[in-house]
Amino acid sequence: MPLPFTSAAILGAGSLGTALAKLLGPKLESIVLVSIQAECVEGINREHRNPKYLTSIELPLQVRATTEHREALGHPLVIFAVPSAAIRSEAEKLAALGLAADVPLLSCGKGIERNTGERLSQILRDVFPQNPIGVLTGPNHAEEIAMDLVTCAVVASSNAPLAEALQELFTLPHFRVYTSDDVAGIELGGAVKNVYAIAAGMAHGLGLGDNAVAALVTRALAEMTRLGVALGGRQETFAGLSGVGDLIVTCFSTHSRNHRVGLAMGAGQSLDEAVAALGMVAEGVPNALSIHDAARKAGVRTPIIDAVHAILYQGKPVAVAMRELLDRDPRPECS
Repeated sequence: MPLPFTSAAILGAGSLGTALAKLLGPKLESIVLVSIQAECVEGINREHRNPKYLTSIELPLQVRATTEHREALGHPLVIFAVPSAAIRSEAEKLAALGLAADVPLLSCGKGIERNTGERLSQILRDVFPQNPIGVLTGPNHAEEIAMDLVTCAVVASSNAPLAEALQELFTLPHFRVYTSDDVAGIELGGAVKNVYAIAAGMAHGLGLGDNAVAALVTRALAEMTRLGVALGGRQETFAGLSGVGDLIVTCFSTHSRNHRVGLAMGAGQSLDEAVAALGMVAEGVPNALSIHDAARKAGVRTPIIDAVHAILYQGKPVAVAMRELLDRDPRPECS
């Protein structure tokens, strides 16, 4: 059966957008990367390499880049690979240009919008009431995707035919894709784990040891599941790729931006210093605000999220917050 997609537009030419363009090269006749960064666009079109992100990766010849959102129109698939804070504005640009109502939209970002508390697919649904929408997520660091290293992912949609078509599109010998209809759970796991990665990085930066970090990540999974179920996800989803899988890779990988921010802060840097040294978006930093808000509104106990929020936005010293986590009243593990 022929693929339903022959081309795609990818919004965002950062690490993720670049990696997805490389990944999909063997499957699509043409791919256009839409970016606001003229430097990236010029480099991709001239050298078939992104001069700012994943600079060693050569992109397929059928990949081109543009700063014009209008060039995303006319493709049978639009992929959103922009930071979570930008997805609404990017969607509104396409809507204003008249994107057709039957074009499937795929969200690949991870986050929750501040103030509204909406997941990224909900933002897309606000802007595009009719378009089919899917979500691709999992333990998927862009650096390893671009290097063709073995990766598993999950694509979720309430539209089963779309989920199956996206599964077929993205499946390659080194990239295995599963499907799910739990869109809420899939997105919540991918968003919340970034906050825990900051905490894990802080623990590493403080030199607390592997035992402590393993305990922190294990309790983070329990907390993630508790919050995710309260916000509409299914419990079993958090035991899958978008939950524990993404949590593990983000909390321990050297590719993890959130872990690197936490590591720097645990070693004594301020938040501003850590973010400036990173030079890229660490989604857990802004999402610590939105996820903390969502947890409070849902009335869910989230001590690790609370600790990260207090460190990032209330000036609490990292060592003090970590000590307070250990000094909490004893309780049964499964509660």
